[in-house]
Amino acid sequence: METKLYVGNLSFDTNEDELKTLFSDAGEVKSVVLIKDKFSGQSKGFGFVEMGSQEAMQNAMKMFNSYEFKGRPLKVDVAKPKEDNRPQFDNRFRRGGGGGGGGNRRGGGGGGGGRGGRSGYNDRY
Repeated sequence: METKLYVGNLSFDTNEDELKTLFSDAGEVKSVVLIKDKFSGQSKGFGFVEMGSQEAMQNAMKMFNSYEFKGRPLKVDVAKPKEDNRPQFDNRFRRGGGGGGGGNRRGGGGGGGGRGGRSGYNDRY
């Protein structure tokens, strides 16, 4: 089972050692990762703490959700798997289709496919 926690609303000057020290009060801490801006290196105010067991994870959620740390109430919850939020391109750039038949160079029918009904453009100029 997963033992990773999401920890949000962190002070931007919090470091991984401080978070590890805090969460070790709930049990063994396997790893701590603070999420930082890839350009500036500045903390984004959240991170992930992986606990050593389910019991330690449950303890940490009870102890530290809404716990005030560096003047801010922490948000602690079970980490959700990372979603792929990149744009999907499967249908976005498909063009034309249809067409065919018709007897002239434009293809007739449903716009001739290609570039949105302009397939005969280069034949005329």
